[in-house]
Amino acid sequence: MRTPEFWSASPRHPGWKAWLLAPLGALYARATARRLARGPGLTPGVPVICIGNLNAGGTGKTPTAIWVTETLRAAGHTPHVVSRGHGGSLTGPTRVDPARHSAAQVGDEPLLLAAFAPVWIARDRAAGAAAAASAGASVIVLDDGFQNPAVKKDLSIVVVDAARGWGNGRCIPAGPLREPVSVGLARADLILSIGDSAAQETFRDTWGRQIDLPHFTAELTPLETGMDWAGTRVLAFAGIGYPEKFFATLRDLGAELIRTEALADHQPLSPTLVQRLLAEALAQNALLVTTEKDVARLPEALRFSVTPLPVRLQVEKPDELAQMLLKAAPLP
Repeated sequence: MRTPEFWSASPRHPGWKAWLLAPLGALYARATARRLARGPGLTPGVPVICIGNLNAGGTGKTPTAIWVTETLRAAGHTPHVVSRGHGGSLTGPTRVDPARHSAAQVGDEPLLLAAFAPVWIARDRAAGAAAAASAGASVIVLDDGFQNPAVKKDLSIVVVDAARGWGNGRCIPAGPLREPVSVGLARADLILSIGDSAAQETFRDTWGRQIDLPHFTAELTPLETGMDWAGTRVLAFAGIGYPEKFFATLRDLGAELIRTEALADHQPLSPTLVQRLLAEALAQNALLVTTEKDVARLPEALRFSVTPLPVRLQVEKPDELAQMLLKAAPLP
């Protein structure tokens, strides 16, 4: 779904819609609390590092999972990723095979992550974690499982978009939160806020008093591909949590955006939709550009007609964060 604009209001002035929906938000928060109260869940026999968030929608979990996975591998681990496979039809546990599976089967994010580590999709995360451990994982990276109690976590990272923070501070549907900030942070081991220096300052000013645990900062930066974006005419589309963030990155690179098309997060990309965008880009003498995650959902026959803009996470204090990872997941 599209994110309602009032979710991004100031927590001090959330607006009348947030107040009106507050009782439903309280019910949602209670439902999350009841689910979490079921217990610590499965201990799979290898360390589990959970990458989650408090918000519904995109906050940068997938780039964080890539960074964590690569850091663990560089240290000598054999990391496997376990994901619910949002948007996919398979229930799992299934090991993702990019040569055989489509985004419609396993979800777009697992397909992207499979380029960096073995990935298991499982609606039952305990079954997915058990499968990963049995297949030789020395550490499990649990993608988006912070509000799921099925697997015991050794380290929980809460990822937040520094520019948006935790929105108006209310729970769904009154705001973007899956649970109250204070409740979620009480279970977390560290916060990773993603954004430029101005966004990080805004985040600290708004939410700093509620943060009483290690806080790391990072920024998403375009991967160097040799492409010179300056002055390039671009028609950009994105079906991610916050498409405008992707469009802003292209503008910062100097691209000339003739038009942007914001799609819903994980929205299926039909041949008709993509061909329409390709035809428009051709008529405007422009490149059709999208995100890596969206590329995973493109019809295979049209995949090489669209230019991706890959981004990677740049952590401000990578060595310190790596030490926390390895303290929670010591090498066997």
